[in-house]
Amino acid sequence: MSQTDRLQGVIQIFRRAGGVLKMSEAVRLGVHRRDLYRLRDIGQLTVLDRGLYRLTDLPDPSLPDFIPVAKKIPSGVICLISALVFHEITTQIPHFVYVAVPHNAYKPVMEYPPIRFFWYGEKFLEIGVEEHRVDGCKVKIFDREKTIVDVVKYRNKIGMDVVLEALRMYWQSGNTDLTKLYGYAKLLRIDRVLRPMMEAIVSV
Repeated sequence: MSQTDRLQGVIQIFRRAGGVLKMSEAVRLGVHRRDLYRLRDIGQLTVLDRGLYRLTDLPDPSLPDFIPVAKKIPSGVICLISALVFHEITTQIPHFVYVAVPHNAYKPVMEYPPIRFFWYGEKFLEIGVEEHRVDGCKVKIFDREKTIVDVVKYRNKIGMDVVLEALRMYWQSGNTDLTKLYGYAKLLRIDRVLRPMMEAIVSV
């Protein structure tokens, strides 16, 4: 097999995987490291982070910072302001990707993107998790109601202005599930905080 055919084969492996692979994933799929380096050097692969490659000719990703997080922190869940952005219930432009990780996890080391980590107990890390395909990559993100409850819980860290805006936009979106919302709030023991805030917004 010629080098050209081999490299085209690697590109097809990437396409079947959604266009993004860690080096370890590529190697398991039969790709040789030298071919990754060659494709990188000729501009057909872009390095997103150390050991993480993306096909250069893919359309620009809509949420580029989510992809390295999903690939390199498989136990992590997109949360708080980053999840608000995904669900379109904030006008904030976060300077970090907000990621929930298990309480006993070591802080992952990544060169890109900037990340704010929040350590969750196992029970609360599993509640309300959805899996979305973002630019060909599977990404775990808390659902709308869990995200709202979390921002209320962490209101002292992210600011009441962010919380109140999210509550208003959530309600005004028309896509609400107050039963689920209050159920999550009770599980996280912030029902007494959330309920009067939400009721004040609903009554306006």
